[in-house]
Amino acid sequence: MPNRWKPNVTVAAIVEREGRFLFVEEDTADGLRLNNPAGHLDPGESPIQACVREVLEETAYDFEPTALVGVYLNRFTRTRTGDDITYLRFAFAGNVGAHHAWRSLDDGILRAVWLTPEELRSCSARHRSPLVLQSVEDYLAGRRAPLDLIHTDASVLQTPG
Repeated sequence: MPNRWKPNVTVAAIVEREGRFLFVEEDTADGLRLNNPAGHLDPGESPIQACVREVLEETAYDFEPTALVGVYLNRFTRTRTGDDITYLRFAFAGNVGAHHAWRSLDDGILRAVWLTPEELRSCSARHRSPLVLQSVEDYLAGRRAPLDLIHTDASVLQTPG
């Protein structure tokens, strides 16, 4: 059987506080880009666990997901290699908690920044992907689904033997 196509599974957080949203500024092959706190699903974790981990690693904030905003599919061509990659992204809304200023941010993350929707819309050329704005717009439109819509079987959480 030929190799099956498998999208890269990622998670993203939509975090609002006092009318501003939490983003990260990243140093990428295409220059400085804005992204939601986001990253790849790692082996042995659920999408919800991955989102909590990624927010902490990229922003130094605790995060508690409260709802699923959307599931998105996006295709991307890497600038340096020409690789054709498809991402399947789960975007979660939630509450930001404590900030751990002592924590180092992930490689490539320069800083966490809080932006209004207008500020985000005005710099769309700097977005890491079209999903950055789309997920915020969906959040602003009131799109929310319960977290129990996503089920992670216990077999995923077991350490491979």
